[in-house]
Formats: sequence, C-alpha cells, structure tokens
Amino acid sequence: MVTGSTGGTARRGRPGYDQETVLRRAVDLFNRQGYDATSVGDLARELGLTKSAIYHHVPSKEHLLALALDEALDGLEAVIGEAVQERPGTSAYDRLRAAVQQSVEVLVAHLPSVTLLLRVHGNSEVEQRALARRRAIDERLSGLVEDAVAEGALRADIDPDLISRLLFGMVNSLVEWYRPGGPVDTAVLADAVATLAFDGLALRER
Repeated sequence: MVTGSTGGTARRGRPGYDQETVLRRAVDLFNRQGYDATSVGDLARELGLTKSAIYHHVPSKEHLLALALDEALDGLEAVIGEAVQERPGTSAYDRLRAAVQQSVEVLVAHLPSVTLLLRVHGNSEVEQRALARRRAIDERLSGLVEDAVAEGALRADIDPDLISRLLFGMVNSLVEWYRPGGPVDTAVLADAVATLAFDGLALRER
C-alpha cells in the first residue's frame, strides 16, 4: 500500500487504470529517463492515454513524485524509529543490526521508490522535503551507532557518522544490481549484508 503525507482526496481512476497503477508506471518512467526529463505527456504516452486523461488520476507530476518518495521514506523511518527506542534486554548493537537487515527488506519491497529517492537532488520543494527526511534518518542512525560504540560492541577508532554512512552506503548500493525474483532471497540478502558489515565492525580480542 502506498502511504504519504501529501494530503488531498484520492482521485477515481479512468477505466483500465487506478492511481496505484499510474504511480507504479510513473516511478518506472522516472527511474528510466529521470524525473526532471519526464513530462506528463511522456507519462500519458507510456500509459496509452491522452495528457488530459492523466489528470483524472493525479493532480500533477509532483504529486506522483511525493507519493513515491513518501513510500520509501515511511518504510525507512519506521525501521529506524523502532531501532532507536531503548528496550529492556536489547542492546543498541542488536537494534542497529536489526535496523540494517530491515532496511534491506524495505529497499527490496519498495525498490523502484527507493531507487527514485536515492536519485533526487533537491531541485524542487518535494525533493527538498524528502532530503530533509533522509538527513533526519541519518542523524538518528548515527546516534544509534554512537550508543553501540559506547556499549563497547563496536570499535571506537572509526567515527560513528562514518560508520553510519558506510553501513547505509552498502544497503543503498543494492538498487544498482538487485532485482526481486532473482536467485538471491530477500532474507538471505538482508542477513548477508548484516553479517558482512558487523563481522567487520565487531570487537575482537587481539
């Protein structure tokens, strides 16, 4: 289900399409040729509709972008939001590791929208809001890394902010090659990323 904070009343789709289908096709098109380079006319041709018919589905191209970016960010915010909450018997290290694994799962489940999120540059108000939300996620994650370092679970000779960037740089790189339905199962992929990252970061006796 697509969620978002853009507000407004959902529009009834034209015969043969609903807003969800229009959104999915739009996101695919944005990823193929770039959001700025894609016009409403391009989307209409992609769907086999007239340009005016598109507006029976959505109010604007920007609305589609906002829906897609909100979809990706809502999933990531939920994962990080849960991870930063202290819970009895659960260490910051365990919550951080779980956050990395679950972020992989979010990426796979919403791959086109996450891909689009990683390609925006802040050229519009919608994109700027999305980037601000990404920065907030990064800050919360960096704080969780600091907590794991303070516990003695992670090495302290690497800056926590750098650790955070490297961890999620690895996760984000999956959009370049991973394709759902391929030979690598999502759970296997998420576990492999976490194992590779945290086995390399865990403290060891010398």
